This record gives sequence, structure tokens and C-alpha cells, in this order.
Amino acid sequence: MTESTDRNAPLRSDVKKLGSILGEVLIHHGGISLLNKVEEIRETTKNLRKEYNEETYRHLKEEISAIKPPMREQVIRAFSIYFHIINIAEQNHRIRRFRQYQLDDDGVIQPASIESAVAYIKENDFAPEEIQQIVNDLSIELIITAHPTEATKRTVLEVQKRISLLLRALDNPYLTKKERRKLDDSLFNEVTALWQTDELRHRKPTVIDEVKNGLYYFDETLFAVLPAIHQELEDKLEDYYPDLEWTVPNFLHFGSWIGGDRDGNPHVTPEITWETLEMQRKLALKKYDQALVDLMKRFSQSITRVEVSEELFRSVNEDEQTYLTEDEAWPVEGEVYRRKFAVMLKRVREVGKSDLGYKDAEELLSDLILIKEDAETHQPDNRKLKTIRKVIRQVQLFGFHLATLDIRNHSGEHEAAMTEILNVIGITEDYASLSEEEKLTILENVLKDPRPVTLLQEDYSKETQEVFKVFQMIKKAHDEFGKRSIDVYLISMTQASSDLLEVLVLAKEAGIYRLHADGNVESNLNVAPLLETVDDLIAGPHIMKTLFEMDVYRSHLGKHGDHQEIMLGYSDGSKDGGTLTANWKLFNAQQEIHEMAREYNVGLKFFHGRGGSLGRGGGPLNRSIQSQPGETLGHGVKITEQGEVLSSRYLLGDIAYRNLEQAASALLEASAKAIRQFKDGHALPAEWKEAITQSSDAALKKYQALVFGDEDFLTYFKQATPLGELGELNIGSRPMSRKGSQKFEDLRAIPWVFAWTQSRQMLPAWYAAGTGLHSVASQGPEQVETLKDMYENWPFFKSTINNLQMALLKADLTTAKEYLSLVHDPSIAERIFGEISDEYALTKEVLLKITGNTELLDHTPNIQDSVNLRNPYVDPLNFMQVELIKKMRESDDHSDELLTEVLLTINGVAAGLVNTG
Repeated sequence: MTESTDRNAPLRSDVKKLGSILGEVLIHHGGISLLNKVEEIRETTKNLRKEYNEETYRHLKEEISAIKPPMREQVIRAFSIYFHIINIAEQNHRIRRFRQYQLDDDGVIQPASIESAVAYIKENDFAPEEIQQIVNDLSIELIITAHPTEATKRTVLEVQKRISLLLRALDNPYLTKKERRKLDDSLFNEVTALWQTDELRHRKPTVIDEVKNGLYYFDETLFAVLPAIHQELEDKLEDYYPDLEWTVPNFLHFGSWIGGDRDGNPHVTPEITWETLEMQRKLALKKYDQALVDLMKRFSQSITRVEVSEELFRSVNEDEQTYLTEDEAWPVEGEVYRRKFAVMLKRVREVGKSDLGYKDAEELLSDLILIKEDAETHQPDNRKLKTIRKVIRQVQLFGFHLATLDIRNHSGEHEAAMTEILNVIGITEDYASLSEEEKLTILENVLKDPRPVTLLQEDYSKETQEVFKVFQMIKKAHDEFGKRSIDVYLISMTQASSDLLEVLVLAKEAGIYRLHADGNVESNLNVAPLLETVDDLIAGPHIMKTLFEMDVYRSHLGKHGDHQEIMLGYSDGSKDGGTLTANWKLFNAQQEIHEMAREYNVGLKFFHGRGGSLGRGGGPLNRSIQSQPGETLGHGVKITEQGEVLSSRYLLGDIAYRNLEQAASALLEASAKAIRQFKDGHALPAEWKEAITQSSDAALKKYQALVFGDEDFLTYFKQATPLGELGELNIGSRPMSRKGSQKFEDLRAIPWVFAWTQSRQMLPAWYAAGTGLHSVASQGPEQVETLKDMYENWPFFKSTINNLQMALLKADLTTAKEYLSLVHDPSIAERIFGEISDEYALTKEVLLKITGNTELLDHTPNIQDSVNLRNPYVDPLNFMQVELIKKMRESDDHSDELLTEVLLTINGVAAGLVNTG
């Protein structure tokens, strides 16, 4: 038995236990015939994966096709729930391995831990002042989104969480027989509940439903885990440098788009955004209420035992007079800390309700620090009061706003509003038709004029009034919830410098941006472009350079510390140009914009709009950070955490901690390496840049020849995937396409990727990369060695290649071929699928050549095993999905029963492949 096999023995035991329970549940609800049918299909698909046989394959399809209702739905659900329990078991095993590292006494440091990053810094002899500067410059912002690919209902997630906690409890070696039996009974009941729970939503979630789902993770894990990450860094620095004092700033923050992302979602109104902000504040205050009650219990010190400061005494006496009635005051006069906490509780409970409440989080923070500093005078210097320090950290991180809410809207909305405004006041008849230079001149003049341009008495169109309301709401939010509540306004499809100035003009009209009579500028909103398409990425440096050379824009930037945020969209760039080209253009754009910004003394923060799936830039968070140009990390990094990954990353506290620890470790180590590289004048080798550029160009040509050059491609995509059926799956409030259009350019990248994933072709995650890389590798052994060198020594390229390997491993063209029967014209199906198959083979061949692997992902056997374990059990769901879609499309049978079965297969495939779309 190998070490790896032995290490995974507990995982196999959990899977076996849960599978056995599921078998019992199937017998109880469907009889032994249901279990036998599921087992027969499972064994056949498993054997087919070991040794393909055409006759067995045909027999399997016939068997599946012969299953009739109601058993058909039960079989679909059996496989789907099996994936859910595998997911739970794997997460539990990840926690088990994480804890094992912490229990080991042999000094082994867990890879990608905060300790490993601090150890790296220690080993490389960084000076203390260098280390403190690295720590001071750390900044990670993770932005949760509600992108509609989280196919699992929250009710199901909660059952899964309970199952995970029970599995963890069963790991306790000191359980009595009675305790173990009780846990086993509970485990059976939860798996039964999973079977008996309806996993499909019966209505589309509203935006407020999505807000509640996002807040769930703050409530359950993030509020506690974020301070723990900061404390871990502080502890490890003290462990490795015990003679030095360290200050760890608040470097890890969460923000949100949910309730603020207006792009293409008509349901996100200013009223909804306001309600979102209120809900976020309500949760933050609830958490502080709970924390203060706990602190009040702990801080029972009496002045008969300790001496408190005159400042604290005076504060308590004054506050009790101001904020409390006699009945509300703490009754024991000598328990001064508790008296102060009683005041603080009252003020927290009155926030947003009366003048007795704290005006802002800074006031609460000030009171907490007063108590902490006083109480720690009674402690040894090396014994800190970590409980109250944790609450202080929480207030610093979350304030009263909980999570900064980004506002996003499409550039076309602002241009349309500006066109109407400037027409009404007589500046120009048709602003939209002007040249870019003419637009910039007009906008600059408007911004330099302290007077407003909008005439409030004019009747603007409904659309323009709605744009006004958004900016008026932002101003009101700043006054009510603080300026941190909404800090950034993102502009989708930014294509020109005027797109940013238009937003500044609209902010000026709402009083968020002001030019005072003395020439002083006030600007309380960051304006950030979103560069999405390949063309926009190429244009990015020129767009920003133009703005940096404008006095009016530099005055605005000056109010934000000369820092500019720029968002990079991975989804649309990949959809338009293919994954290899999009990733290289993104990397290159960052370097070019960063180099240009340095000339203007502007610090850049890049916001990476990554999806959870490989086709939208997904992958582990820490590898996303490591793959960025090191020189761009100095002003922080911002990354989306898409809806589909929230449950897998943040449902369980230990998993959330490990995910965020890996991200913090990656940024800490990458930032340290960047300092040394900058000093050494490190640059990308010319042969690497030439190789990746050539690969990108060849890949782009190949990708666009199929996607845009083949007139039948869109027909193939719509018919050979369950794209149309996805619209019936109630997984998001936002429409699948912009403007309800059927055009390719208006199709959102999310359903584009989701549909390809369901059909197992996974095309957006790998297609054309093989042609691109082969164009270099085919030039001879020397070029192959260059690609190998890039893979070994360039984190960006390694991450790109590994994601391609993962995509190919999860794709399955044998199963994908079944979807060809859904295409009306067989010649179209065979021709385009032939193109895809040939490219798959070429891509696999060149990836194995670059990595030196015998099989895909040989370097990560755990992931390889997980994918190989799942694939045979996803196959039956795909077979049934094709059969059911064919019935629906050919007979126009949209009965609830048939539609439900189709949607269940979609859910099941999503659970089986883990990252969906």
C-alpha cells in the first residue's frame, strides 16, 4: 500500500459508509429494484471506463433508455445525491488532512500555509523593515457575486453541512459505542433528508433571495474566519521573529456585487440596493450584539481586584448618564467593564433607529480599544486578550456596512443618459455620435464647471431618471452607512476614456464629486473600467494613459491616493478569443498598464473577474494570485468569488479558513519574491514572451475560425447542448442574455460555459490551446524545451497548462458524442464535432509533451483520482439528459414531469463535475 493510498483510506471509508446509507434509503423509497437498477448502471459504466466495449456501451444506452417513470426520476436523483455525498466526503477529508498537519510533531510545515510563507521569508533573509513593508502592502479583496450557476439550493447545502459535521464527529477516536451509534443514526437521518428534499427551485430567486444567500456565508463562517487569518499571520511572525514587535494591518476584506450589479439585470434597482445595504448593516449589528454579550460575560473584573483608568471611569459615568435609564445600567458599580459594555450594547441596538445609536463604526471601535488597552494593563506583556482583539478586528474589517458593495452598470447606459442630458441643456444635439476627442472635451469642461448641468424641472426619460436615482442613492448611502459602504463604480464594456468621465459627470450631479469655488476637488467614488473583450484589453493602456494626462481626472485620483482600480474580465475575453489568448492578453495588459501607470506615479489595483469554472478563468484562489505578474501585486489584488464556488469554499469554517489561508500565503510569498525580482531587474525572458505570443496568435486564429468563421457553429452550440433548457433552471435573477437577444455577442459567458460543461465538451476551457502551443512545439526540440522551461519556472504558464489539463480530464468526448443526436443536420454535427475531437487530441498530445506526464494531471494524483472516480457516474446522467431533451424537443412535450427530470440531470451533472459554469 502506497503512502498516498493509505492517506486516502479514511476518505474511501467515508464514501463507502455514505454509499451504504444511500443504498438503504433507495431500498426504502424505491424497493430493491431501484437499488439493483442503479447498481447495474454504476457497474457497467465503471467497467466501460476500465475497458471500452462497443457492445456493452450500446447495451448500457438501451438499458437507460428503457427506464420509465417513476423509476427514471429516482435513478437520476440517486446518481445526483451520490455526487453530493462524495463532495461532502472529500471536503471532510480535506479538513482531516489540514488538522493532521497541525497535529504532527515532526515540524512538517503544511504547503501553502501562512507558516510556509513566513518560513520562506525567514529562509531568504529579508530584513525586518522589508518584512513589515511587505505586510503593510498586503491587500486582498474578495468580491462575492450571484452569478447564476450555483445549482444547489441552500436547504440542500444546510443538510450537506450537517452531514459533514457528523462525519467529523465520527473521526473522534474516544467515542463510546453509545455516542457512535447516536451519530450513525443521525447520519442516516440526514442522508434520508437529502433524498426527501426537493432539490429544484420552483421559482427564480429574487435579488433579495440572492442577497440572503450571500449573507449566509458571512453569518456562518466569514465573520469569524477573517480575524483568525490575521491572527495567524501575527502569531507566525511572532514565532519566527520573537524579539520583534509586529503590526498586521487589515489586509483581507470581502465585498459584494449582490444587490449592486445592474449590468443586464433589470431587477437590481436603487431601492433593491438600498435594501441590500440595510440587510448587511442588520447582520453586522447582530454579530456585534452577540460579541458584546459574550465579552460582557468574560469581563467580570471588579475594581476590588484590579485598578481601572480614570479615563475609563469618566467615560462610563458620562455614557450611563447620556444613553441609559436607571433600569438599563449594569447594577454592580464595581464591575466597570460590564457597565461600559451595557452602554455599548444599548448604542449598537439603536444604530439606525435613534440618536442614541453609534453614528459610525469608529465610535464603537474607540470604545472597544479603550476597554482593551485598560484591561491589558493587568496582563503580562506577552499575554494579549485575544477575544476582545478579535472583536476589534471584526469592527475594523466589517464596520457597520459588513461588505463594501460595488455598483456595476454597462457603459451604454451612461452614454445614453449623457446624450439626453447634453441634448436637453443645449450643449450638443447627439453626444453619442461625436468622436472620442469631442466627447472628452465636453466632459472635461462639464467637470471643470462647479455648476450642475442637469435641469431638474426637465422631464427626462424613464431610463435616464433611473440612472440619476442610482447616483442619488449612492450619495444617500454614504451619508447613512458610511463611504465604505459603496466605494467603487464599475463600468462594463469600457471601450474609451469617455466611459469613465461620463460616470464622474453623473457623480458630480449627485454631489458625490464636487469642484468647489476655490478649485478644491471632492471625490467620494472610485471609478473603475471593466476591460472584457480581447480588443478592450489591447486598448486598455491607451484608455488609461489618456485619463492620467487629464488634469481633471488626476484631481479625482488625487482624492483616492493616486490609486486606480482596473477590472479585467476573464469570461467575455475567453468567449471572444479562447482561453489561451484571453489569459495571455490579460497578463500582458496588466504588465503594460502597470508600466505605463508607473510613469504617472499612479498605483494600480487589478480586479480579476474570474469565474468558478475553468472556462471563465476559474481554479484555486491561491494559484490565481501566484499566476499574476509579480510586480502588479504591490497595491493589492481583488478577485471575484463567484456564486458557484461559495458553498464549496465557505460553507464550512475549516474549509473557508484553509482557502483564505492559501490565498494569504500566496500573496505574501509572491509579494516577497516580487521585491527581490524588482531589485534584481528580473524580466520575462524574450524567448518565453515570443513563444506565448506565437501560441496566443495561432490559438486566436483557430478559435475564431470555428466560433465566428463557421456559419453553422451557433446552430451546433444551441442544439448540441442544453442551452435552451438551462433557462428553465431557476438558479439566478439575471437573464441569460443581455437585452433578451439571440445574438452570440449578447449571450452571457455564464450560460455559454455552463452549457458546454453539461454536454461534457468543455470547449471554452481548452479549445484552440492545442493548436496554439503546437505552433511552437512543432518547430523542434529546442522550442519544446522552452515550453518545458516556461512550465517549470513561470507560475502564469504553469497555472494555464494545469487548468488546460484539468479541462481535458473533465471533458469526455465519448459521452459528448451522444449530444450530436440533438443536432437536426447530422452533417453539421459530424463536421463540427470532428473539429473539436481533432483539437482535443492535439491539445492532449502537446500538454503531455510540455509537462512530461504520462497521463493528464499525473502531478496531482488526488485531483486525478477524484475526477476519475466521478466520471463513470456522470455518464448515465448525460445519457438520460440527451434522451429527455430529445423527447422534449421532438414532441414539444414540456410536461412538468419531463422538464423536472431534465433539470434534475442538469443539477446532477453540475454536482458531479464540481465546478459548473
